[in-house]
Amino acid sequence: QVQLVESGGGSVQAGGSLRLSCAASGFTYSYYCMAWFRQAPGKEREGVASIDTAGGSTYYADSVKGRFTISRGNAKNTMYLQMNSLKPEDTATYYCAADVPYKCYSGSARRDDFGYWGQGTQVTVSS
Repeated sequence: QVQLVESGGGSVQAGGSLRLSCAASGFTYSYYCMAWFRQAPGKEREGVASIDTAGGSTYYADSVKGRFTISRGNAKNTMYLQMNSLKPEDTATYYCAADVPYKCYSGSARRDDFGYWGQGTQVTVSS
């Protein structure tokens, strides 16, 4: 049974940092494209970043480029999202997602492309 569990969310002031983690189990993690999405109240779920199986190819939404870094530890079955210089507009529930490898080469992270999801972790950034 595929399971993705996010952690590391919390409340920070603008300019602060958080590191999210996504622990994966129930599937061969190293064979899957992994991604982070976020959803703010009243908004669509949007792709934030993705990383391919080897960690050599990444995608970032324009809104987070230069501030967020996605990484993965295949030995630990865990994916990370280091978020620096946080802004109030980064406030959202953050979800990790997984799917087959080629989903990481589409040039974006689209919600409909990912079939496995975690329950989410809340990030709140105050001004």
